[in-house]
Amino acid sequence: MYKSEQLALSLQHLIETGTWKAHEKLPSLRQQVEISGFSLITVMNAYQELEAKGLIYSKEKLGYFIAENPVQAALAQKVIVNDKIEINSIVFRYLKSIQSEKIVPLGSAFPNSQLLYSSKLMQTLAHQAKYRVGYEQMPSLPPGNYELRKLIAQRYCMQGIPTDPSDIVITSGGLDALNLSLRALTQSGDYILLQETIFYGAWQAAENLGLKVITIPEHPEYGLDLQAFKKAIKTYPIKVCLLMLNSHNPIGFTVSDEIKFELAKLLHEQKIYLIEDDVYEELYYGQKKPLSMKYFDQYNQVLHCSSFSKTLGAGFRIGWVYAGKFSENIQHLQLMSTVSVNSFIQNALADYLSHRHYDKHLKNLRSTFKRLKNQYYQYLNQNLPKDCKVHAYPSGYFLWITLPKTIESSRIYEEMIQKDIGIAPSILFYRKNKEQNHIRINCSFEMNENIKHALDLLIDHVSDSE
Repeated sequence: MYKSEQLALSLQHLIETGTWKAHEKLPSLRQQVEISGFSLITVMNAYQELEAKGLIYSKEKLGYFIAENPVQAALAQKVIVNDKIEINSIVFRYLKSIQSEKIVPLGSAFPNSQLLYSSKLMQTLAHQAKYRVGYEQMPSLPPGNYELRKLIAQRYCMQGIPTDPSDIVITSGGLDALNLSLRALTQSGDYILLQETIFYGAWQAAENLGLKVITIPEHPEYGLDLQAFKKAIKTYPIKVCLLMLNSHNPIGFTVSDEIKFELAKLLHEQKIYLIEDDVYEELYYGQKKPLSMKYFDQYNQVLHCSSFSKTLGAGFRIGWVYAGKFSENIQHLQLMSTVSVNSFIQNALADYLSHRHYDKHLKNLRSTFKRLKNQYYQYLNQNLPKDCKVHAYPSGYFLWITLPKTIESSRIYEEMIQKDIGIAPSILFYRKNKEQNHIRINCSFEMNENIKHALDLLIDHVSDSE
């Protein structure tokens, strides 16, 4: 047994027997060196091991403290501390590898562009370009085009969420909205909570801002593990939660209204803010649009982020954040970074939305995604090895595939990219604390011979890897 493990077990015994109470400060690293006789690196490793188990937590410049419920072994198994995140280089290499036009885009995060750029939208853009070339001499400064913000606010109101245009800040896409929101609410060293599996942009933002990440697992039935969430927020000094609850990327589930209601109550009780990543909110398959967490937010603790990029095309890097009382702060941060959002596109979108074209487009888009996703699901479910599981939820355009534990998805990705086929391996979505045996497939492309051939090669590679 390593010396750090010996020290960790000794300290764990003191914690579990109640010698140290909840939120009591531990001896500093140097004090522990003097007490134990171990080296500084040994003490540091021991403290980090206790932190990973959920027994202690750290505060920047203040030291380490005993957790709220240190004896709950279940928490140690479910909740993971990620205090050193290194994902930007992985994502960069991955995105570079799939950007070529010759790559079959099964790994793309964006839907098939041929489904998104409607004729009405193109006509609106042409009209804007022809008749309003000189409509602005100055860039559209934060918070963005008033007419566009008013139309977005109206869509919130239609879902029973009282909203004023002043609550909305237009951003350069959904990821920009998430980054600005995190910057407004956190400082380097703060704890935030993420789902264990989540869009890589959330991990990138945490790495860029120097945040410590607590993760909770997905619930196999409900999507979000509410018990793990309760334990995490009561154990760690979490400042902000960043969650994706509707048409989750990459898995696809939508969390029920009952769980969202409970989440809102817990956030209020613990005085924790929530940033909701809801860029797929319009891609549901049923008759009723799922409610966002903003609907359940009575105390202005939710910043709701969304975008037009997944419904109108990657070229429309227009998103927004329902910022509420944080609107001015986010505008200041935006002015220091992106400065402004493309004013031509903002005006075009305002024109397009005002003529009710958008809702008709969304209805057609949902119907197409539902048809295509079912085709992909049926084909993969019938032809992949029986010990693979294809997860298909009624929203969006992704399938999440669980491979046998002996198959590493990164290896399948490397083999497929050599054949000019892109897939998204699980290393993009969760850290190295469990088997990397999942892949995400984009199902928004018609099942032509090229796509079918790519799927057949994927099936062959998975079968040969068993």
